[in-house]
Amino acid sequence: MKQITFEHIYKLGIIVAENDLYRHYHYPKMLTRYDSNFIEFKTLPPLPEFQEAEVYLREYHLRKGQKHVKFYFPANIKPTGELVAYLIDMGYQVGFLELYAIQPKHFPLVKNNSDIDIQVVTDKSLEALLTLQYKHDLNYGSQFAGQKADLIKRQFEDQNIQQLLAFYKGTPAGYVDVIISNETAEIDNLTVDELYQNKGIGSRLQKYVMESFPEKTVILVADGEDTPREMYKKQNYQYHGFRYETQKVYLD
Repeated sequence: MKQITFEHIYKLGIIVAENDLYRHYHYPKMLTRYDSNFIEFKTLPPLPEFQEAEVYLREYHLRKGQKHVKFYFPANIKPTGELVAYLIDMGYQVGFLELYAIQPKHFPLVKNNSDIDIQVVTDKSLEALLTLQYKHDLNYGSQFAGQKADLIKRQFEDQNIQQLLAFYKGTPAGYVDVIISNETAEIDNLTVDELYQNKGIGSRLQKYVMESFPEKTVILVADGEDTPREMYKKQNYQYHGFRYETQKVYLD
């Protein structure tokens, strides 16, 4: 397997500013999506330089009516103790992501279950996908859920994104987006409705991806402090590194 890095991960957003220290990504069509509106540091910033970037991004977002700031740090480098202490003191959330990859032939066998049906989303099933995702996205507010619905429709028209919908006994129960590039197929937004968890739906969605793209490296990013990462390890995904992130949401 060739070396997979975070540079292979799809970024939804455009670069609106860049210098030697960072790239600034912005996505005007969905201002509430934190993962599309952020600064990505090229090198680990000393605290004073982070603070300068912090002021810049906060002022930029205020002009756009955005209430958050988010930063990604360089891959495989832990922020300094001084920087972490500052972030915690200022009310930031600090976490890290882990990068995984697998060759489809190494994904374990998945037992067939006639109750589960995986389908590529079509004109006929798009509304079912929208309804299920809207239900889940309401956890982040109605504005976010509405903007996410518009994003799903745009991605439906994107030939480089395949949307999959899982049905359990005929009822929409889960979904995943597959972001397709020349060498990789990225699993993103993998979700199973809580009413249908522990039935093997997540594994069946992944298996469908493996069978659809047998010649590509399948990649994904997992929360470094969440339980799904343990599932990925058991499914033979290989660890390819970590990246720290931090964000803050302002109440005013």
